[in-house]
Amino acid sequence: MPPDKETIRRMAFDFGFNVVRFTAAVTTGQTQARLHAFLDDGLHGDMAWMSETAARRADPKVLWPEAKSVVVVGLNYGPDHDPCELLQHSERGSISVYARHKDYHDVLKKKLRRLAGWLHQASGAEVKLFVDTAPVMEKPLAQTAGLGWQGKHTNLVSREFGSWLFLGEVFIALEIEPDMPEGDHCGACRRCLDVCPTNAFIDAYKIDARRCISYLTIEHKGHIARELRPLMGNRIYGCDDCLAVCPWNKFSYVTAVPELTARADLTAPLLAELAVLDDASFRVLFSGSPVKRIGRARFIRNVLIAIGNSGDVELAVCAERLLVDDSPLVRVAAVWALKRLVPDAHAAALGAKYVTDERDEDVRTEWAS
Repeated sequence: MPPDKETIRRMAFDFGFNVVRFTAAVTTGQTQARLHAFLDDGLHGDMAWMSETAARRADPKVLWPEAKSVVVVGLNYGPDHDPCELLQHSERGSISVYARHKDYHDVLKKKLRRLAGWLHQASGAEVKLFVDTAPVMEKPLAQTAGLGWQGKHTNLVSREFGSWLFLGEVFIALEIEPDMPEGDHCGACRRCLDVCPTNAFIDAYKIDARRCISYLTIEHKGHIARELRPLMGNRIYGCDDCLAVCPWNKFSYVTAVPELTARADLTAPLLAELAVLDDASFRVLFSGSPVKRIGRARFIRNVLIAIGNSGDVELAVCAERLLVDDSPLVRVAAVWALKRLVPDAHAAALGAKYVTDERDEDVRTEWAS
């Protein structure tokens, strides 16, 4: 006889999860319609994988036809301070809370494998586990399971953990009585919408990823639009603004998971020290961190934009050194940063020095703009 819900829940707690709920392996028609509208409007930007996996993402039965129920788990990663405080220190880079420690995919998967293995052995049913790298609409599933609700910023909000929950799922070929879904408790509040530096929210519950700083600094592979760069401040990997201002964070608490405790060297790193990273030192610094996956060129592009926004003329030397970098992403960002920090005459002299017939068109255009 398979274990009942409460036995499964207790075991999941024993494996280290903070919240465990259950739902059917289905998504609502409204959820599917929202996904397709988001993709049809092109709001996903460069994230082609979203459209390529749309059918599986929209319907768990397409992803795995045998799935009947979903065990949705949450892991608290609450920070020990307000991450927005760092935005006032322009000489330092702001890395999103979720990326200041060991890659949460690894932490979650380790725990999920233990839960899934036990569940398969105890029930005899087939199971599959997923973290957010798979085409699973985990936030709608989490809401129908009762972990929280998708707030106006489209992220999950929990009455117990605020904004700070990592999600994981175990799909199982077994009928389990679903829990009650969570209602929407945003009310008239719009703090998350109003705080966005780039006005990425088209409306409540609707985001244009192409303007989102998390998308720009992590997913976007090309040059960041000039009109958006000044709005990014010192955010060099992700953005926590809409999460951090949520009033429900008053109920959140600091994570007790050692692997999710922020590393000191990733909490408030100096931009000057980050700007000198070559590929090897970048890989060493971000070993085990999700930051590593974007690669050194995109990361230094972000660092240079933060340098350009710093207003600190002393950081201009960091940008000048990178005018001859191998990456055009870096060179263009270095030009922009220098032009923000040094007088026009100095910038013109640097342009004459560094732009040659061998340099690419993007760099020449950036100097001329």
